[in-house]
Amino acid sequence: MRLAPSASTLLLAATLPIARAAAQHRPLGAFAADTDVGAPSRRGSASYDAARQRYTVAGAGRNMWGDRDELHFVYRRLTGDFILTTRARLLGKGKEPHRKLGWTVRSTLDAGSPQVTAVVHGDGLAALQWRRAPGAATEEARSPASGADVIQLERRGGAFIMSVARFGDTLTTTQVSDVALGDTVYVGLFVCAHDENVVERGVFDDVRITIPAPASLVPYRQYLASDLETMDVATGERRIVFHAPGSIQAPNWTRDGKALVYNGDGKLYRFDLATRTPAAINTGFATNNNNDHVLSFDGRMLAISNHSASDSGHSIVYTVPLRGGTPKRVTASGPSYLHGWSPDGKLLVYVGERGGEYDIYRIPAGGGEEERLTTTPGLDDGPEYSPDGRWIYFNSVRSGTMQLWRMKPDGSGAEQLTSDGFNNWFPHVSPDGKWIVFISFPPEVSPSDHPFYKHVMLRLMPASGGTPRAIAYLYGGQGTINVPSWSPDSKKIAFVSNSGEQ
Repeated sequence: MRLAPSASTLLLAATLPIARAAAQHRPLGAFAADTDVGAPSRRGSASYDAARQRYTVAGAGRNMWGDRDELHFVYRRLTGDFILTTRARLLGKGKEPHRKLGWTVRSTLDAGSPQVTAVVHGDGLAALQWRRAPGAATEEARSPASGADVIQLERRGGAFIMSVARFGDTLTTTQVSDVALGDTVYVGLFVCAHDENVVERGVFDDVRITIPAPASLVPYRQYLASDLETMDVATGERRIVFHAPGSIQAPNWTRDGKALVYNGDGKLYRFDLATRTPAAINTGFATNNNNDHVLSFDGRMLAISNHSASDSGHSIVYTVPLRGGTPKRVTASGPSYLHGWSPDGKLLVYVGERGGEYDIYRIPAGGGEEERLTTTPGLDDGPEYSPDGRWIYFNSVRSGTMQLWRMKPDGSGAEQLTSDGFNNWFPHVSPDGKWIVFISFPPEVSPSDHPFYKHVMLRLMPASGGTPRAIAYLYGGQGTINVPSWSPDSKKIAFVSNSGEQ
């Protein structure tokens, strides 16, 4: 629930000097150039497949160790803090078990440059490696994780933090805090063959270079840029389909599969997936909408939560045709934050704050008396009907942390579905009724909060419960996946990730 749009959006930008091209000038996606470092005996190369948003890097080189490195490096320059994330794999059987790939951050392009590297070897060893001074010996901290294909390297102030995992697992973290590389550095992807006579190849998917929010950012007044993404749930392959320099949030997938509906600046937009263009939806006087909006199961109607000046700025639930029109008021009282529509179109479920308690309510879609469904003390949120109408899924702090639950449509028979160290929000049921996708916040986030701009995961589990697995590792939070976001064929989801402008 709950994002009150601000009257104006302050965009945060990052100054990112572009590196001088070292080897060639062809397009390399998010990077400026590629080059061999350390003069390996066989030349490397790099290419970018824009359709798949995939990088392929080929590199030779004797090693990345000791007082010098040999590798092929595709890079750009960054200043300040950043988060580098990818899913990566080496191609083929390979010759050397210590062939390697990953992220490296370097002071210069020299072979003996001070550097910090997040590396995964061909035999599965993952390690954080660093060189403190030009020509100094390389040091290392090995990760307990083995066979990782998710590789993340973050610079946060004076610390470098490596986080790795096998895709589906949670991240394991290793860090070093006293390596000075300078404020502006070379960052990028690399491959090293560990054999000067061999060229090895690595593939890098879901490459994200993120500029995190500064400590001075004022939530709900200042915003980072937004990437609208889709993901194939079976493979985990992600695609950025639209970039906005301001805050957009909470994409729904239309029932015909042709468009996404999201909110931004208090308005709602229909994003055409074929033309990759947004168009405003006419919601009449309702121009102060938050990120709680849901399509009816037949795809004809849209229910929205609009902050009304006539109701002391409280969120009030309305319905409007998806094609646009004059909104019809549904809830008499606020704040009311919409989350679900019953499959038969007759009922809406929402979170209402009444007397200082946030509980789940239902109400006829045409308006009428609201019915309270939960009475347990503490925040209940994110209610959503299953496609067969047998359950309402929701999240609740009633067990101490924010976890996922489900109950019968009348509020009885509540069952807890998750119980782990994360704070889990917004269970969204796939149209075929088999799966739930949800967002997990780290333990340090307050259970009753779902803030902007954090390291979060999207996780997947059977609708009846079970062990969740991670399907996306991203920087986001509030607005990432607040609303039902499945494609109608249950194969994809849509969500929003965030970064400072680059």
